[in-house]
Amino acid sequence: MEYIRQIFTNPELRKRLIFTLVMLAIFRLGVHVSVPGVNVDALQAALHGKAGDLTGIIDLFSGGGFKKFSIFALGITPYITASIVLQLMGAVIPQLEQLQKKEGEAGRRKINQWTRYLTVGLSFIQGLGIATLAQSFGEEVVPNADISFKLMCAFTLATGTVFIMWIGEQITERGIGNGISLMIFAGIVSGLPRGVQTIADKFVESIRGTGQNQTPPGFYFLLIAVMIAVLLAVVMMENSYRRIPIHYARRVDSSRMASQRSSYLPLKVNTGGVMPVIFASSVIYFPATIAQFARWEWLQKAASYISYDSHFWIYTPVFVGIVVFFAFFYTSIVFNPDETAENMKRSGGYIPGIRPGKETSIYMDGILSKLTFVGALYLAVVSIVPLILMKNVPGMSNIYYGGTSLLIVVGVAMDTVAQFNSHQAMRRYDGFLEKGRIRSNKGGRGPVVRVN
Repeated sequence: MEYIRQIFTNPELRKRLIFTLVMLAIFRLGVHVSVPGVNVDALQAALHGKAGDLTGIIDLFSGGGFKKFSIFALGITPYITASIVLQLMGAVIPQLEQLQKKEGEAGRRKINQWTRYLTVGLSFIQGLGIATLAQSFGEEVVPNADISFKLMCAFTLATGTVFIMWIGEQITERGIGNGISLMIFAGIVSGLPRGVQTIADKFVESIRGTGQNQTPPGFYFLLIAVMIAVLLAVVMMENSYRRIPIHYARRVDSSRMASQRSSYLPLKVNTGGVMPVIFASSVIYFPATIAQFARWEWLQKAASYISYDSHFWIYTPVFVGIVVFFAFFYTSIVFNPDETAENMKRSGGYIPGIRPGKETSIYMDGILSKLTFVGALYLAVVSIVPLILMKNVPGMSNIYYGGTSLLIVVGVAMDTVAQFNSHQAMRRYDGFLEKGRIRSNKGGRGPVVRVN
């Protein structure tokens, strides 16, 4: 209630919130506009039960637009892919790394422009692939399967992706929170009512003893309790840091007194965020997706062994191993111990008991490796536990219940609340300065600001 009251009493915050909600509403309306020339009902019937493959992941990030074959079917996935590609290229191309780190705002604007261009190219290529996938289901799905349909579909989906990218940038600039993350958040949340209804229907079936569901009613209470526990674990782990103490060399200030400043370097337990899970899900479902295109029997058989529906106990260790690998890989990209140690040395900072330079880098790399391993296991457990419980319930193998959705929803929600609080703090700070000016104009003594 306090948050709601603050929204209505802060005109700037209220304006930003209304703008964000309007943009998200436009995004959700576009999800229900289908691409011409496709029988959506036949396509949904063909894709029924495929929530556990790569199409399910694409559908998750597009908010259900993929299986409706809407103009936003690709969602924001091409933009995310383009951003990741440029991040990876920045780690191996010195010129791009210099542009990212040393040219400031101008460099970031240039990289953002390259990201947009790459997004357009990727979305067009993916649009051609989705058109080919739709044609592979036969004339019931695409009555007029020719080259003109592929080009029309690719241009339409690419335009939809560019429009979503523009909406995300507008929300980031003029709204509250990160626009791209909020659209993914909205897409996931839009599927939660359907998931809750499915659980309720299965619970009623178990009480009445109807249908094929033989699960006892108490199981659903256990399922809800586990989901709440997973939610609490996600909130706790996303707020967990390892603080490394840092001392700075003694300096003599204007009063000629020696002083020593102390601080700390926060290393997040889950440095990679949800990206290792997204990468792992894409990789582990890639063979099954290729098998749908190629229709190769040997590839379909091989892909079935890494499916949590048919061979869950083979799927689990493979998935955990891939998550751990990508957690270390992504962390090595976003955090460089050598560079951090060098920056500390230049600023006169050191870790107590550790010599500056190479030893500091080795020390931080050892701590980061342990934290990354713990964070990777946490990501794997959060992703797997809900699926283990739902495996024994017919019709419950849905990606909306997985830990990936919880990780994204909780992370975006926490980031949005943090930005909300920053807007409130800025308003209080502006009000404090305004009162000081009024007191000064009246002859009173305003606040004294000391600049070091």
